Amino acid sequence: MSVLDSLALTRIPAEDEALRAEVRAFLAQAISGLPPHVRARSWGGYSAELSRQLGEKGWIGVTLPREYGGGGRSAFTRYVLVEEYLACGAPVGSHWIADRQSGPLILKYGTEAQKRFYLPRICRGEAFFCIGMSEPGAGSDLASVKTRAVPNGKGFVLNGQKIWTTNAHHCHYMIALVRTSGEAGDRHKGLSQVIVDLSLPGVTVRPITDLSGDSHFCEVFFDNVQLPPDALIGQEGQGWEQVTAELAFERSGPERLFSSIVLFDEWLAWLRATGERSEGALRLAGRVFTELAPLRAMSVAVQDKLVRGESPIVEAALVKELGTTLEQSIPAAIADDLFAREASEVPLELLRTLNYVTEVAPSYSLRGGTRDILRGMIARGLGLR
Repeated sequence: MSVLDSLALTRIPAEDEALRAEVRAFLAQAISGLPPHVRARSWGGYSAELSRQLGEKGWIGVTLPREYGGGGRSAFTRYVLVEEYLACGAPVGSHWIADRQSGPLILKYGTEAQKRFYLPRICRGEAFFCIGMSEPGAGSDLASVKTRAVPNGKGFVLNGQKIWTTNAHHCHYMIALVRTSGEAGDRHKGLSQVIVDLSLPGVTVRPITDLSGDSHFCEVFFDNVQLPPDALIGQEGQGWEQVTAELAFERSGPERLFSSIVLFDEWLAWLRATGERSEGALRLAGRVFTELAPLRAMSVAVQDKLVRGESPIVEAALVKELGTTLEQSIPAAIADDLFAREASEVPLELLRTLNYVTEVAPSYSLRGGTRDILRGMIARGLGLR
């Protein structure tokens, strides 16, 4: 059976869908004062206060066991939550990584002490995590990382650098892929993951200002950072196994489809308000909907595989690559539509939203794995390479 054949149509269970109306109503009030150009940042936006509110509602860590402060619910419950966050542009970036990846990773590979310490804090919206994978000169080739954690009598001494680390300047912890033995040429051997308290001496976080003026990405430096023995997640040398499983969560969710959705919805709302029914506008709207629907179905199918304990690495890469292509095409197409009109016709806020999304859209094909790397994975999975 091919990769494409394995993505059977999956429906979100009714009990999870039932949560959607409550979430939508809560968010409508919670972010009512945010203009579209701010909401367009969505999972890249930051609001520690909103994260705490969502934690109080029990909407962070919903898939984690109740004994660790989680909701004990299906991964489809979280899928519904994420779709609603993204659809309205809720600034959920503060807890995003902890909820999506770090919590499940600690649950699967962490010690009991790590679970007891970190997971309840994540669920309350009090512990924010970032991911330390990419490094300068390594690109998407994660196996060539050079950052080292050398064992000593007190635990590990960490030295090196990470880059493109999302929201590191707002986070309390990083889960970093490091080399605990061997050399970069050893590839997957000797790689481990460690939890780094970003307040430790020797850690320096430098935000990177992007084209939009935001500081979404960061570079992080480690200079003889002393880590405790319990910083290690799982077994030493298990890092590659952990990372490949983790990236399936990162590459297949609604965030790989909906990064431009606030802009698209604002454009549609303006068309409806003005009674616009031009052939070009209808064609554009139809194209986005007809591409988005099957991609969303594919994303839900990948989620079903994850729920069943599978590791759909190639399928997740396929969703990410196709979804990113759609996300990047939306601002370009809307720009073509708006700039063909008289300037006085177009609302300023719609233009501000378009401007932001246009500036940030190039990053869509960087985060979560570059386009060339993903296409290589897909080609191998389809037997084309």
